Amino acid sequence: MIYYHNPRCSKSREGLKLLENSKKQFEIKLYLSDDLSYSEIEDLLDKLQIKPIELVRKKEKIIEEEGIDLKNMSKKEIILTILKYPILIERPILILKDKAVIGRPPEIINSILK
Repeated sequence: MIYYHNPRCSKSREGLKLLENSKKQFEIKLYLSDDLSYSEIEDLLDKLQIKPIELVRKKEKIIEEEGIDLKNMSKKEIILTILKYPILIERPILILKDKAVIGRPPEIINSILK
């Protein structure tokens, strides 16, 4: 299992506690400091079964500050924007083999742990 984690996010911290309590082994990916690749984002999208726009936190300040116009961007442009500004990624995300969930609310993580 891989857990995409932002230690500054309360939901991500709550999800981490659920994972730790499960006693299952997992790897933490600190996606704000660890490099992400284009193919990694595509893989995340496939496992989550969502479109790139659905991976974006639309209320992040950087969207307004940088004039990011998500509505008029292609799939590729959105992924490139996510790579440039990883703070935009919805979090937390837990990957288990070929499945993944966004832990909002954090209890959704339990659905993949069963």
